[in-house]
Amino acid sequence: MTLTIENILLIGSVLLFISILAGKTSFRLGIPTLILFLAVGMLAGSEGIGGISFDNPGVAQFIGIIALNFILFSGGFETDWTSVRPVFGQALALSIFGVLLTAGTLGIFVWIVTDFTIYEALLLGSIVSSTDAAAVFSILRSKNLALKGHIRPTLEFESGSNDPMAYILTIVFISLIQNSEKTFLEIIPLFLKQLLVGGIFGYFFGVAGKYINNTIKLDYDGLHPVLLIAIMLLTYSMTSAIGGNGFLAVYLAALYLGNQELLHKRTIMLVFDGLAWLMQIILFVTLGLLVFPHEILPVIGIGLLISAFLIMVARPLSVFLCLSPFKLKTRVKGFISWVGLRGAVPIVFATFPLMAGIEKADMIFNIVFFISLTSVLIQGTSIPKVARWFHVSLPARVKSITPADILLSESINSEMAELIITPESHSAGKKIIELGFPKNARIALLKRDDKYLIPDGQTVIKPGDKIILLAGNKDILSQTINRLI
Repeated sequence: MTLTIENILLIGSVLLFISILAGKTSFRLGIPTLILFLAVGMLAGSEGIGGISFDNPGVAQFIGIIALNFILFSGGFETDWTSVRPVFGQALALSIFGVLLTAGTLGIFVWIVTDFTIYEALLLGSIVSSTDAAAVFSILRSKNLALKGHIRPTLEFESGSNDPMAYILTIVFISLIQNSEKTFLEIIPLFLKQLLVGGIFGYFFGVAGKYINNTIKLDYDGLHPVLLIAIMLLTYSMTSAIGGNGFLAVYLAALYLGNQELLHKRTIMLVFDGLAWLMQIILFVTLGLLVFPHEILPVIGIGLLISAFLIMVARPLSVFLCLSPFKLKTRVKGFISWVGLRGAVPIVFATFPLMAGIEKADMIFNIVFFISLTSVLIQGTSIPKVARWFHVSLPARVKSITPADILLSESINSEMAELIITPESHSAGKKIIELGFPKNARIALLKRDDKYLIPDGQTVIKPGDKIILLAGNKDILSQTINRLI
């Protein structure tokens, strides 16, 4: 079956529906959802029961880039900076030096055991050098796994911020393969430019996004998530257009925005959470369609060897070296090593050699696909058990709750208070957005002139207003009241 304009919506909706049902089944079976999304794509492909003919790495790459924008933005937006701050140094070390060490170690191993040139081997190592944000966010949250200390924010921040480094290395080694006269030293300015411009633009668009979202009065609340989507795409495209790393910029912009007071923040978070899941399904199904199983079979042997080296040697070596300056227990480092999940991102990056016409691009793609498959299947399914082995897990009932968990939750156990604003009150004449409420606190209802209003951040509080407050606990309620009276 060939995809056409007439049948693409029908086929797409059927695959989406099947993927959602498969995802529901995966929770019961303990299989990572992403594996079933891939399986749906492969079964629907030209060599599966669906017989859909799809062999366009360019389209898959485009879909992958768009999907990764949404996944990274959602992940960054839901990341609580207060939980990341204590582990920022070690997570940053993993996302930069960990990627470099993994790429180098694995690349040398591939060079030794295959007939790849050193640059081809390092290209393959670079493609699979970063942990996958979609896989880490999805599996850690879907498993409802409670982890000791700051392990979860470390893993999530690493996975959200290390894709840019892998992307840069992938582009660098493609360039070196295509132009053998270049040296690695000549590529360093490109490397630094990608990081520097990506970081600056990420912060700039984050600040600008907050100002625009809180200043522009839109007629419909539902337009605020649309506004943030536009800002997200502008962040990626403008950063990439001048040679920066768009993925890094998108993640940093979202990280900044997610830790600020925003109008309709809960609505924005809910929309992006749903879109991130949609993009994961589309991305994994698309990549499943792109794969031809008969081409995977010949690389199973070498794929298993490379995957085993990555899981058992390259990843642990990079983690232990990068975290050696930090006071972490060996078992914590061991668990972080195990959660080096590879998923959709390496497969998307593996389409770049295909598009560039690299000689061994097909073999690289097939090996990368197999590595990602085994990583999610072996590591992803075993994370809860390994967490218990390393004694880093906690009972689910004591799982730490992040602000994102609170905003995404349908049922919130809240403290409530009612108060009347006087002319002397600190909040009289100010917009709600200007008061800087603590997280997990909001004005649920406002009574003015015998009329009840549901306020938003732009609502100006006036003397005589009767306010009903909701807060997560008594301390937060007390802090909020102090900002009002």
